[in-house]
Amino acid sequence: MKFFKHLLQDKLAVIGLSIVAITVVAGIFAPLAAPHHPEAVNMELRFASSSWEYLLGNDHLGRCILSRLIYGIRPSVLWVFAALALSLTMGAVFGFAAGYFKGKIDAFIMRACDVMLSFPGYVMILAVIGVLGTGLENILIAFVLMKWAWFARIIRTSVMQHADSDYIKYSKALGAGSLTIMVKHIVPVSLPDIAVISSSSFGSMILQLSGFSFLGLGIQAPHAEWGMMLNEAREVMFSKPEFMLAPGLAIIIVVSSINFLSDALQAALDPKLMASSRKVKYRMIPAGKEVA
Repeated sequence: MKFFKHLLQDKLAVIGLSIVAITVVAGIFAPLAAPHHPEAVNMELRFASSSWEYLLGNDHLGRCILSRLIYGIRPSVLWVFAALALSLTMGAVFGFAAGYFKGKIDAFIMRACDVMLSFPGYVMILAVIGVLGTGLENILIAFVLMKWAWFARIIRTSVMQHADSDYIKYSKALGAGSLTIMVKHIVPVSLPDIAVISSSSFGSMILQLSGFSFLGLGIQAPHAEWGMMLNEAREVMFSKPEFMLAPGLAIIIVVSSINFLSDALQAALDPKLMASSRKVKYRMIPAGKEVA
């Protein structure tokens, strides 16, 4: 309850959470939320301005931009979240194992992470695209291959800070198993680090997917995706720049909301940050005033 209370006190976090929630719901129920079919071509409405029927206008093939924007949530946000969840799960499993058991297990997992992290992220994605070809699925595969080792290394560091604590030793002395100790004691104290790195990675992965789709390496036509919508509007970017505005603003707003939410999660989940924020609020109370 304290977590949600502290989170709801941050206005930017509430706004960010609301935007992300609305975006996710709109993406899941895209067939109901979109006013038109995203791939319906109508050349008579080519580059038509906004109207009551087409609120954001029509693209170079007369397709509804609003409908394509809503359907673009699925690859741009939902599928990226799925890739993030898979890579985070892999990283957490290896990170907890390396940080808790240490020794040979830690050495083996960290050497594997060193090998994966020796490749720059964009080079890894381009290599996967070069081997498997262009497409959304291949970029998501590259995300998983690129991110799990980074998650494992950061989570391992967080786990090692608590693995030798007195309460962990006391639990071992009482006969608690390794899995029980990790689930009940180490996972809760590692949540702030996991929440922050996953939420910040979520925003960067959305930007990377949009960038590769803008270059024509991501999802292919006629499917909708925000980066590809920017690419399709390039030919009229000077004569009709408003056609690049909708997908561009969608990317900026969603990524900014995720970043705001990431900062709030760190403050709400980290007891030290919560205590410091309370001290600041207490110091700002004028002299002679009682604290409610």
